[in-house]
Amino acid sequence: MQTVDRLADGLDGFEGRRVLVRSDLNVPLDRSVVTDDGRIRASVPTIADLRSRGAKVIVLAHLGRPNGQPDSAYSLAPVAARLGALLDTRVTHAPDTVGDSARSVVEAMKNSDVVLLENVRFNRGETSKDDEERAVFADQLAELGDAFVSDGFGVVHRKQASVYDVAQRLPHAAGGLVLTEIAVLRRLTENPSHPYVVVLGGSKVSDKLGVIASLLGRADRLLIGGGMVFTFLAALGHEVGKSLLEDDQMDTVRGYLDQARAAGVGIVLPTDIVVAPEFDAESSATVVAADAMPADQIGLDIGPDSAAAFAAALGDAATVFWNGPMGVFEKDAFANGTRAVAEALTQTNGLTVVGGGDSAAAVRQLGFTDGQFGHISTGGGASLEFLEGKSLPGIDVLED
Repeated sequence: MQTVDRLADGLDGFEGRRVLVRSDLNVPLDRSVVTDDGRIRASVPTIADLRSRGAKVIVLAHLGRPNGQPDSAYSLAPVAARLGALLDTRVTHAPDTVGDSARSVVEAMKNSDVVLLENVRFNRGETSKDDEERAVFADQLAELGDAFVSDGFGVVHRKQASVYDVAQRLPHAAGGLVLTEIAVLRRLTENPSHPYVVVLGGSKVSDKLGVIASLLGRADRLLIGGGMVFTFLAALGHEVGKSLLEDDQMDTVRGYLDQARAAGVGIVLPTDIVVAPEFDAESSATVVAADAMPADQIGLDIGPDSAAAFAAALGDAATVFWNGPMGVFEKDAFANGTRAVAEALTQTNGLTVVGGGDSAAAVRQLGFTDGQFGHISTGGGASLEFLEGKSLPGIDVLED
């Protein structure tokens, strides 16, 4: 893939050039206040680099799922303010993507200025499955720039106009964030250091089937928690009460357990579970054995013995990949399992990779800093698809 430096050489420098940068600024908001700016901070180095070279930086990004039409709840205006604060410069927010306002703002740019166009998903062409509809929007975006830099790793698994189609229309390069993400994830798939421990959580086992299949042949241990663990426990014949259960995945899970045994891969399941009568922080939580869950209770976290066992299983790891919380970490009563895994990773000497999405949100919410881990990915879904060996359209289009 072409780097930003090589792109600059091909253009005889960025001075005065309009550079479209696809960033991933899809961050959580609470009443128009950014509550986790991790993805914005991750986007800063590439934008700052282009500014330092005199480029006119036009940032493309999305927020949420506004279904192809303007919706003030998904405006990027608060994100522009936070990005400007981090860059220590004014970031102009264009109130549309390719309309008169966007064109006017871009035309008025001076060297090193930064503009953030409004949410690209306000246009149906961004996420359309119809190539022609996407092409129309991509053409309009491309008219605003002289070059394109792909720096939003969290969206490279999507064949979308601002990710895939624009790269076909302009001289392009992979930004530093995308290159870093790929380099780290390759360390998880190409001759990883051992012991290699994978921690998987989150709500549904069906979301992780591909990565389990891929990593069974590489990892030494798989630690399973979160809502997905109840399908594993049920597959072993245990009662799981009112917990999340995917009946249609039980045979697949049994197959993975058999494969793991045959391959000598240790699958570590919880031995105790934190349960409550309802999915409610006010419910009375108790700890029960994982093979003796009451039928009228719902599992909401791994128990203290399991948290200690998971931490011990991470102690000697040379490589760790973690995707998915161990419980409902948003509620203090059910956050201890996730906290224990995060704490164990901070004390691991090997490469520790937090696989984006809810995992990244969890470690920050629980008070950990990015610097306590080897790498926190900005792309949950993109990371998983890379590890599954899937083709990522936003990466393929950048290949030389």
